Amino acid sequence: MIKTFRGLLADGAQIKINLSTNQGMIGYRINKLQILPKRPFAESAEHVVKVFSVEQDSVDAEINFDSPTLLAATVINNHSSGYDTPLVPTIIIDDVKVNQDIYITHSETQATEDCNYYLELERVKLDLNEATVATLKDMRGRE
Repeated sequence: MIKTFRGLLADGAQIKINLSTNQGMIGYRINKLQILPKRPFAESAEHVVKVFSVEQDSVDAEINFDSPTLLAATVINNHSSGYDTPLVPTIIIDDVKVNQDIYITHSETQATEDCNYYLELERVKLDLNEATVATLKDMRGRE
């Protein structure tokens, strides 16, 4: 089963996607993360959107693959001149299954433009061992 989320992120915003259940036997895997500026070509902007397994203390444009809580990241350039910009791929880290809430952050490096996001998650049933591992990974990331 596929579950989708979409919305508008303000610059510096962090939103919570509620996924946790009482027993944690349902997990989710990120299939797709896409972003689109609210006003394409209206103003030059560079959007950085990241998905984390834990709430972030601050929102920034730095992408660090060493972070064990980073689940996905994507970047898009929006130029008011309308010239074509090279596509920057969305990176989805490994094949991580989560059974707790996830957080999406947005940082804009040139202006204060909003950015739309589209997140597609695949729902997967977890056995007891997978549910325990997913929950422990989430707890470790909160240290």
